[in-house]
Amino acid sequence: MKYKKHVFICANQKDGGKKCCGAEHGTALVDAFKTSLKDKNLHIDIRAQKAGCLDVCALGPALVVYPEGIFYGNVQLSDVEEIVESHLVNNTPVERLKLPF
Repeated sequence: MKYKKHVFICANQKDGGKKCCGAEHGTALVDAFKTSLKDKNLHIDIRAQKAGCLDVCALGPALVVYPEGIFYGNVQLSDVEEIVESHLVNNTPVERLKLPF
C-alpha cells in the first residue's frame, strides 16, 4: 500500500441552493490538509485529496479517512490541525467531529 492513510475531502458543488461541501469551504479544507501534511513532512505516508459527493450533504463540510472509514462532519478550517495531529498522526479519531456511522 502506497499510503498509510488517505483523506478524501468533499469539494462537491451542487446547484439549486442545497447545502454542499464545496460551497461550505470544501476546497479550502483540501488546501489546508495538503499544506499541513506537507509542512509536517507527512505527505509521503498520508494523502489528502478532494472528492466528489460523500452523500452527507446536510452534515458537511465532510471528509472520510481510510483505511479506517471514519467520516467527519461540519469540519471547519480550525479543525484541520486537530484531525492531523490526533487522528492522522496519533491514530485517535476526533470524537466531537465523527459522524455516527
